Amino acid sequence: MGALFRSEEMNLCQIFLQSEAAYACVSELGELGMVQFKDLNPDVNAFQRKFVSEIMRCEEMERKLRYIHRELKKDGMKIPDRDENPKAPAPKEMIDLEATFEKIESELKEVNTNAEALRRNYLELTELKEVLKKTQIFFAEHGRHGIVDDAQHALAHDEGGGGFVPVTSVQLGFVAGVIPREKVPAFERLLWFANRGNTFLKHDEIDQPLEDPVSGDAISKCVFLIFFQGEQLKARVRKICEGFKATLYPCPESASERVEMLNGVSTRLEDLNTVLHQTEDHRKRVLMSAQKEIRPWIIKVKKIKAIYHTLNMCNFDVSHNSLIAECWTPVSGLEEIQSALKHGTELSGSTVPSILHRMQTKEVPPTYFKTNKFTTVFQEIIDAYGIATYQEVNPAPYAIISFPFLFAVMFGDFGHGFIMFLAGLWMVITEKKLTSGKSDNEIMSMFVGGRYIITMMGLFSVYTGLIYNDCFSKSVNIFGSGWHPSYDFRTLQKETSWTMNPADHFDNTTGPYPFGVDPIWQSSMNKITFTNSLKMKMSVIFGVSQMLLGVLLSFVNHAYFRRPLNVFCEFIPQLVFLMCLFGYLVALVFYKWLFFTAECPQYAPQLLIQFINMFLLTYTPRVMPANFTGDLYACTSIEPTSINATSQTVFFEHQQPIQITLVILALLMVPTMLLVKPFVLRARHNARVKRRQGLYATSQRTLIHNEEHPEPAVRGKDNIAINGEEEDGGIVGHSEVGISEPEENEEEFDMGEVFIHQAIHTIEYCLGCISHTASYLRLWALSLAHAQLSEVLWSMLFRFGLTFDMAYVGGILLWAVFGAFAVVTVAVLLLMEGLSAFLHTLRLHWVEFNSKFYMGDGYKFAPYNFKHLLDADLDE
Repeated sequence: MGALFRSEEMNLCQIFLQSEAAYACVSELGELGMVQFKDLNPDVNAFQRKFVSEIMRCEEMERKLRYIHRELKKDGMKIPDRDENPKAPAPKEMIDLEATFEKIESELKEVNTNAEALRRNYLELTELKEVLKKTQIFFAEHGRHGIVDDAQHALAHDEGGGGFVPVTSVQLGFVAGVIPREKVPAFERLLWFANRGNTFLKHDEIDQPLEDPVSGDAISKCVFLIFFQGEQLKARVRKICEGFKATLYPCPESASERVEMLNGVSTRLEDLNTVLHQTEDHRKRVLMSAQKEIRPWIIKVKKIKAIYHTLNMCNFDVSHNSLIAECWTPVSGLEEIQSALKHGTELSGSTVPSILHRMQTKEVPPTYFKTNKFTTVFQEIIDAYGIATYQEVNPAPYAIISFPFLFAVMFGDFGHGFIMFLAGLWMVITEKKLTSGKSDNEIMSMFVGGRYIITMMGLFSVYTGLIYNDCFSKSVNIFGSGWHPSYDFRTLQKETSWTMNPADHFDNTTGPYPFGVDPIWQSSMNKITFTNSLKMKMSVIFGVSQMLLGVLLSFVNHAYFRRPLNVFCEFIPQLVFLMCLFGYLVALVFYKWLFFTAECPQYAPQLLIQFINMFLLTYTPRVMPANFTGDLYACTSIEPTSINATSQTVFFEHQQPIQITLVILALLMVPTMLLVKPFVLRARHNARVKRRQGLYATSQRTLIHNEEHPEPAVRGKDNIAINGEEEDGGIVGHSEVGISEPEENEEEFDMGEVFIHQAIHTIEYCLGCISHTASYLRLWALSLAHAQLSEVLWSMLFRFGLTFDMAYVGGILLWAVFGAFAVVTVAVLLLMEGLSAFLHTLRLHWVEFNSKFYMGDGYKFAPYNFKHLLDADLDE
């Protein structure tokens, strides 16, 4: 937990790697996963870096692997999902991998090309077979002369007039072929219009769908016969067939020739089918051999590519034949990094060790938290708001408890919480199975990723459900109610409702209900009034407590970063402002609970009216009656009118001066937060400017006294020396040093900008305290909504099913009603209401809690780690 409270201490290190050992050392650092490299060549084009040729070779290997992967998916062969993490191969092994991939790719392409040609040939022979069969059927049904006569009667006409000529004078020819079924209507119409009705079309659909030789999709086609007369129409028909991508096949006119040709085609199809099966078997053998090794191949290639990408980020020292790298590392992992570098040097066979040098820098380090599978989800919730600034307090440890608790306050139901707890517990128990394979269901993957927080939210909801005494909108009398009505049956028959006086019906010997709300409130008519008052006050208490924790954590940040000005000008005024107003409101809630009992309900103050009157400075004092010797503010049975005691009058001694003092203190904190810090910063800046000017004046007098006049030369900004220091054998002249030139590392001070920033911060905090306190009332509102929705679902479904008074049939209907009740409960109350409560809890942590102390201006530590390559998509 200590490592999670504040980010790990980071170091900027410089690594000197010998060229022959660089690959192995970077590989070992990738396996370790504790180093974030910096790019030392940001201005160098990606194609001008040292190892660009190796990266291009890796990308070519990835292309070949993607091709093999696609071929595997095409055949429905899954890549075995094994937990293996092969080491990155040595650079000389890249040649073997390239040769292997090239061999498999060329073999697959050759097999695919041959198979496609065979399938295309098979398709053509199948179509020819269907053409011969359909043509034989056409002529067999009508006879050769019968179908020709029909065509002659349809086509023969008198060219000069409307009379028919003898049919023996018409000489007909025909073509046969195959066309896609969806093109037949348009094909038929175009033949008619283009040839002016001088063609006769006969078509029939092929019974079995054919297979496309390229895509493998099923296609439906039709066989057609076209009769025409003359060579001119024949040419026109062929052009139309070519335009519709119809395939024409030779078809003999005599039946014997067609039968002989059909037998020959059938024999060729059988031989071709055998060759196709052998080709597919060979292809599967090639794919099965690649299937066993493709996953380690992909991991190896990705590791090689990542290593060369990292080496491209280093500087190359030609004089020492070495590579220089800069990287961020956690201080706690320096020994492991040293061991990895030593192991990499040993693997490479280099005699020169790699050197790890810790550097001093003013750069802001990245933020790194050590998390496990339980704390990761809470840290990701915080990171979604903003990455923590380096070494500032991390809200995640507090969210581990506060997040499921605030969720449970809104979702408090024992039954619903227990179902959620069981669902989360099942995912936790079976997490190895659920997380081992890659799932395409994003929603399920999201639930599995949040299995621990779901379990915690369900467990906390069980607890708050017991506090509310609410289980599927029903109360459970576990310990026995403290209320004991003494009304008899006749009395109850007279009136539909009775008011129970605690003095008469409450058992003071047993006391109140030991844990949670007394179950008698479930049957009372003023249940909502009671629970609303309770939950509203609890919401304010929880809200102010969490905001107070946020303000206290801001002090921890200020103390750690040694910012005393922020402690006195921000933390203390913020704490006083919050406690004087809303801390006092919480104190009033507890005061009312403790000192106003059932003996004096008419004395109980209305806290909302009292809080408003506190700002309006409106007070109505109580009146001391004559001959009254008791405590004027005690809870007694005296008549309220005699002492002017109402819900809006003062209810404890010295209330008016205390509240006026608190309001004044709160108002004084506003200008304190607004004005003190900007003016203190301005005074510090002026003091630094005066001190620097004195130093510059001293330097100027020294330079004038020892002035020399060397030859004038053009000197850049980086060559300026301060305070008379020698540089390049000469002394800087008077004209080369600016007397009032500010330091390079110091930012220019702008009083207006500082004041505006402080004003925004002050207004945001003061208004935020008010709006955030009101925002916590969502705890009460969503808890009320969940309870009422649960009660409506019970009364409209389940209780309605229990009223069935039908033998046997009623039992069946009750099962149906229970099924509907269960489905609506899971879909609406668990999923929809749970998601709503989750989002509101998220907002309370991001806005109301984090804004009090959390900057979130950092950037995440992104280590060079091979573990991410194992989870990468194979299609990337």
